[in-house]
Amino acid sequence: MWNPTRVLTLAAGIASVFAAVVLILYKALPGPHGALDYLVIGTAATLTSLLALFLILLKTWVKDPEVFYRRRRR
Repeated sequence: MWNPTRVLTLAAGIASVFAAVVLILYKALPGPHGALDYLVIGTAATLTSLLALFLILLKTWVKDPEVFYRRRRR
C-alpha cells in the first residue's frame, strides 16, 4: 500500500506546488517585503499545498466511496 516511490513522488509534487505558490505570491505582492508579507506568503502556500495533498489522496488512495457520509439503513 505505501510504495516508497509513490510517497516520494507525492512529496516532490507537493513541494513543487508549495514552491510555485511561494514564487507567484512573492512576485505578486509589492515590495519591499516585510515580516507580515512573508507570513502571508507562507500561510497561503501551506494552505494550498495541504489542499492539494488532501485532494490527491482523496482521489487516488482512498477506495471507499462513502468517506464522509454513510447511507442510512432502512
